[in-house]
Order: sequence, then C-alpha cells, then structure tokens
Amino acid sequence: MAVTKDLTKAIPSENSSNQVTNWELEYTYENDSDGDSTYLKHIFRISVPQVSAKPNTAGVIGNVSNFTLQAKGSFSKANLVALCPVSGWDEVFNELVDSKITNPPTLSTADTSFSVPS
Repeated sequence: MAVTKDLTKAIPSENSSNQVTNWELEYTYENDSDGDSTYLKHIFRISVPQVSAKPNTAGVIGNVSNFTLQAKGSFSKANLVALCPVSGWDEVFNELVDSKITNPPTLSTADTSFSVPS
C-alpha cells in the first residue's frame, strides 16, 4: 500500500491590509495508483480562521490565535500543512482503506427459494 498525501488547495481570505484572516485548505490522500484495484482517493477540507474561540483548561472561552496576521506570500507550504490536523486525517484515511479495500464488508445475497418451515 503506497499512500501519498499532499496539500492540494489553499484559498486565503484577506482583510483590507492584505493580511490573511482565514485559510480554506484541501489535503488529498491517495492509496496506490488510479486504475489499481486498491486505489482510493479522499480529500479532507478545513477552514482555519486566524483567531478561534476555544476553552482553556479552566473551561473559560478565550480567543486562540491559529496563525499570525501576515500577507499570503509569507506562508510556506509547511506553515499551511501545520494548520491541518494531519495525524487525525491519517487515522481516518487508514480506516477508510481498511474498510473499503483491506477488509471490505461481505455482500449478502437473498435466498428467494427459502420456504417458511411448517
């Protein structure tokens, strides 16, 4: 199983100072090659605002910065990938491969000739 994964789309939203306030990101996973019987492709999407409201350890909601306000050209691919929950997506994709390719569900067939016992 050869899994490839890559950031395939990044769409910034900018404020009036041309600083990014939100990223729309797509991260694509592919298992093997298109045409192979073990091929599977899945695209994960996430919207990452510059600031999110999150609870702290005491349960108090506060603003948490996901990234620094800056021009879109200041972000590297590594910066954008770091905004993605890749380890969680790895787990989900592995489960998809397992349930669809490695251990697919067996198909049931109806026995229409069965008669109810008397």
